[in-house]
This record gives sequence, structure tokens and C-alpha cells, in this order.
Amino acid sequence: MKPGAAALPRPVVIGLILAVILDTFIQIAWKLAASAAPGNTASALGALASPFFYAAMLGLAAQMFNWMRVLARADLSFAQPFTALSYVTVLALSARWLGEHMTAPKVMGVCLILAGVFLISRTPFSSHPPADEPGAVRP
Repeated sequence: MKPGAAALPRPVVIGLILAVILDTFIQIAWKLAASAAPGNTASALGALASPFFYAAMLGLAAQMFNWMRVLARADLSFAQPFTALSYVTVLALSARWLGEHMTAPKVMGVCLILAGVFLISRTPFSSHPPADEPGAVRP
């Protein structure tokens, strides 16, 4: 961050970290639900029998609540690129827990994502309190 630049408000930082964690959880739960479908068909009815499906649904509800809180405090054009970090975490956990292969092109893609998030983090951001907080003034 440039000298004299304001730091991101704590609720935004926590919300962005939580968004990455929740998205990673949701994607892994989807995969496990699809893999548990009878005959590995990944049919909608087969997925309904999996507890991982319901875990993913709970994750989606939590993600919606969290994302609304983040967007009430930060610009979408600043916050959204940070969620690309879930591509990195999903790839790493898929390789570790699901036995998926991590190839050189995948690693290079992760490096590009990390570079993009780094560049976005260096741009000016607009952050404001939600409209319902005392003293909030909306542009």
C-alpha cells in the first residue's frame, strides 16, 4: 500500500476472507455431493440424498449474507476480484483432499490469479459504512 493510503476497514477484510473460505467450502461440498450421487451420475435427485448437498446450500446462504455485508461497505469493482483467491484454495484442496492432479498449467494459472489480485489490491478503493449505520452518508 502506498504511504499515507488508508487501510481497508476491518469488516471488509474479514468479509473478503470469509467470502474466499465460504466459496471454497461450497465448491468442495458440491464436488462431494456430485461424487456421492448413485452411480456417480451427479443427477439432481442423487445429490439430494447427500448431506454435502445440504452443506453446500447452507454455505450459499452464509455466502449471500456475508457478501451483502461486504458490498454495503466496499465497491464491487474492488471486492469482487478478491474472490478469485477461491480458485487458488479450491485447486489446492482438490489436489490435497480429492486426489486431483495439479499440473504446470494449473499452477501457472494460480500465479496469474495471484498477480491479478495483487494488482487490484494496489488500486484505490472506496469504502463506506452501510446506509443504516449512524452517520452514514451515501454518495
